[in-house]
Amino acid sequence: MSTNLNTIQFKDAKGLTKTIPDFNAKAYLIVNVASKCGLTPQYEGLQKLYSEYKDKGLEILAFPANEFLGQEPGSNEEIQQFCSLEYNVTFPVNEKIIVKGEGQHPLYKALTETKKDAVRNDKPDFEQLLTSKGLITGQEHDIHWNFEKFLLNSNGEIVERYFPDIAPTDEKITSKLNEIL
Repeated sequence: MSTNLNTIQFKDAKGLTKTIPDFNAKAYLIVNVASKCGLTPQYEGLQKLYSEYKDKGLEILAFPANEFLGQEPGSNEEIQQFCSLEYNVTFPVNEKIIVKGEGQHPLYKALTETKKDAVRNDKPDFEQLLTSKGLITGQEHDIHWNFEKFLLNSNGEIVERYFPDIAPTDEKITSKLNEIL
């Protein structure tokens, strides 16, 4: 895939058009998020990671999405309020988008077509659970569930992709992050 991730536009929480370079970071962690998911407590880990690494050059870009069992039904305003009140989130939680299927946002189309394989947890319990319930659908390179993560370098190149159950503070992520920063 030859799409330059740096040219793809998206909207922030205020509806302003942005691109990845607008955030001027050394590393980016792009995450699809949801407020009513069993993985929603990862917001806490994302905030911890952000607090620890933002001064070193990390930017976390969260994208709410409702594709997985309708686990992000809120409006953009409700999502912002939830993130602020429940998890004291200070990283950008952007406008809700579609990350999988018909109407997929161009950013997620490019991310998933560029980096098809995700680093998985050593214990595949979560993936097996999703598979056994018929919840992993579509193509292998599609987003599997809420809280799938993409780590990008300062040039907007994908360094790694992480399966949803890999915690934001997991060594699999922090070791790569330390390499970049």
